[in-house]
Amino acid sequence: MKMIKATLMTRNLARLLACAALTSLGTLRAQEPAPKTLPPEPPGMISVFNGKDLSGWDGDPRLWSVKDGVIRGETTPEKSAKGNTFLILKDKKFSDFDLRLSFRCNASNNSGIQYRSRHITEGKVNNSWVVRGYQHEIRNETKMPSVSGFIYDEGGKRGRICLAGEEAVWENGKKTVKNTLIDAEQYAKLFKLDQWNDVAIIAQGKRIRHYLNGTLILDFTDNDPELALKEGIIALQLHAGKPMWAEYKNIRIADLKK
Repeated sequence: MKMIKATLMTRNLARLLACAALTSLGTLRAQEPAPKTLPPEPPGMISVFNGKDLSGWDGDPRLWSVKDGVIRGETTPEKSAKGNTFLILKDKKFSDFDLRLSFRCNASNNSGIQYRSRHITEGKVNNSWVVRGYQHEIRNETKMPSVSGFIYDEGGKRGRICLAGEEAVWENGKKTVKNTLIDAEQYAKLFKLDQWNDVAIIAQGKRIRHYLNGTLILDFTDNDPELALKEGIIALQLHAGKPMWAEYKNIRIADLKK
């Protein structure tokens, strides 16, 4: 009997050690360094802009249009934005995804790409296209930190959550920077001022990566138990204030949950 009990205890211990090893392996995989160069497009990538009109999108028709195969958002003194306003990809929510597109804009104001966000229709809102959530900042600037690629908490509490160039973790109410991915000089050479720039946003679980023109510029893990966003809509921003324009094309996305 004692021998049987000892054998069972040994087997149970082996199972526990095996489970611990698998858990540890999963943690290590989650923390593996991201590729510095943008990986190839995953299977299942679909286009969400037809290049002809705004079918499938919803935004202020005064400010958004399609010209020469690109989405163009523009504010003028005569047609201004009452508060930040967005062009929303309708009837689609994503949690884990790989989003790729190209943009260009002028430097008089800024734009952004919303993801894992919410369309706000209740309460006091400035217009019918208010969106809150993670935003990939879009700017026509080369001087860090106010450049394209940082994560802004649109409509939230945390402001600039993670800056371009940072590998960082948010936990215990604050951000901790673990590593520098790209410095100011490297960014200035990477960004194409007044031209088209390519963006990739890869979100998997708590981890988010931003690539600019094929290079990793941000690697962020959001461990906040209440503020981390897990799922939501995709949208494009026109910022209130100074007249501006921003253009987007080749918008495509893969649902990594499928």
